[in-house]
Amino acid sequence: MVAKTDTPVADNTAVDEDIVVEIGGTTLSGPDVVAVARAGAQVRLTGQAMAAITRARLTVDRLAASPTPVYGVSTGFGALATSHIPVDRRADLQRSLIRSHAASTGAEIDREVVRALMLLRLRTLASGSTGVRPETATALAGLLNAGITPVVAEYGSLGCSGDLAPLAHVALALMGEGEVRDSTGVAQPTAQALASAGLSAVTLAEKEGLALINGTDGMLGMLLLAAADLHVLVVAADISAAMSVEALLGTNRVYAEDLQALRPHPGQAVSAANLRTLLEDSEIVASHQIDPANCPIVQDAYSLRCAPQVAGAVRDTLAHAEAVADRELASVIDNPVLLPDGRVESNGNFHGAPVGYVLDFLAIAVADLASISERRTDRLLDPARSHGLPPFLADDPGVDSGHMIAQYAAAGIVSELKRLAVPASVDSIPSSAMQEDHVSMGWAAGLKLRCAIDGLRRVLAIEILTAARALDFRGPLKPAPGTAAARAAVRGRVEGPGPDRFLAPEIEAVVGLLESGELVGAAEAATGPLT
Repeated sequence: MVAKTDTPVADNTAVDEDIVVEIGGTTLSGPDVVAVARAGAQVRLTGQAMAAITRARLTVDRLAASPTPVYGVSTGFGALATSHIPVDRRADLQRSLIRSHAASTGAEIDREVVRALMLLRLRTLASGSTGVRPETATALAGLLNAGITPVVAEYGSLGCSGDLAPLAHVALALMGEGEVRDSTGVAQPTAQALASAGLSAVTLAEKEGLALINGTDGMLGMLLLAAADLHVLVVAADISAAMSVEALLGTNRVYAEDLQALRPHPGQAVSAANLRTLLEDSEIVASHQIDPANCPIVQDAYSLRCAPQVAGAVRDTLAHAEAVADRELASVIDNPVLLPDGRVESNGNFHGAPVGYVLDFLAIAVADLASISERRTDRLLDPARSHGLPPFLADDPGVDSGHMIAQYAAAGIVSELKRLAVPASVDSIPSSAMQEDHVSMGWAAGLKLRCAIDGLRRVLAIEILTAARALDFRGPLKPAPGTAAARAAVRGRVEGPGPDRFLAPEIEAVVGLLESGELVGAAEAATGPLT
């Protein structure tokens, strides 16, 4: 995969037709999925993939001609699996399956999630274990490459038997039905979008309907996108912590390598190393360490002292989640599945428990990382605990309220994140006349994790905005080069201390710096890579 140039589209998703992700023969990586979902990368089915698809289809064609009923080929679905479908009704069977299962409802989900699940389903089709025809796999690749994205709503998947409803909307688009958004983000009937792109609808054959919808692709796509976001945000959390430590006249001695080695969690070591790097050569930190005997601060509060322990645990949780994602990326999820010896076997690999659990686990980690950040923000604003900073960092306390309500916003988000940390995966509910009597709710876990990550980004933005203002009040002492660079990035979007201003746009400006990666990039330009 080679990146070249990006061109923005209407929904702010970058499109890069010079990035090509090959499907077939090798396992897709998380970055591959993000490239297709977010950067509009093109996909190409390899010759190896097409050969595998063709071989598997021959098996399905043989089974379809047999008088012996085969689930997904010549029977009904779910609790209707005992119904034998005659040959002349099997095209109707596939069409009815997709139409009836395309039942999502609620708010439209993000384009990047739909593109991710489309790619991941295509990856399984390319394995040669599902039995679809080559033209059906090619048609799905064509939708991705044309930037045509089926409209999928947030409710409908129970995360077992796959993400049925969301994937059914994709299959419906392959049939030329339903609604999609074109490459510019405009919603329109699928038939119109296909015609404009020079694509044709597909008439699904035996087994293809089921093969298109029976996967964990939606929840896995959300996991991979969340992991990409968290890699940036956990570094941003170290930057925000370092800025607050300086502004609160904290010490960097607690992040010493020998102290951290006493508890050898790998994520903790990485976070502490980042904090040491970010605080190196800080005039502010040095100013109150000249005479430790007369320093009134015996030890820092937990939200400063334990920053690497919390951010490190988030890293370790993320590493575990990514290990699960890697195994899922190497999996073939379909039911029934075609085996190399020609057998077609039912199985339970579509159950989303492995993915659902780690989506929930990450939501817990995200909530706690936001919680410790909000506590530092509150400390920066409290004159009883901020060691000489003005109340609420106000220009004229009393007349001005400074960042008082910014902390309210952060506290409100943190409270919401605690609710979102409640696991979805423990809340199974039976379906399909008790045939599908235990489900994963992994799709729901993915949706709430996406909300949680957005909340974390905003809480960190509020801390960074507040800490930057506090560092200004510590002048003429200079912060460390790393934290100074982060503050300068903020000052490129937001003015320094002064009378109260409309605060919401300033918060959004820093949210934008985190979303784009600019703030982390600015700090790394001064310190070297942070991990």
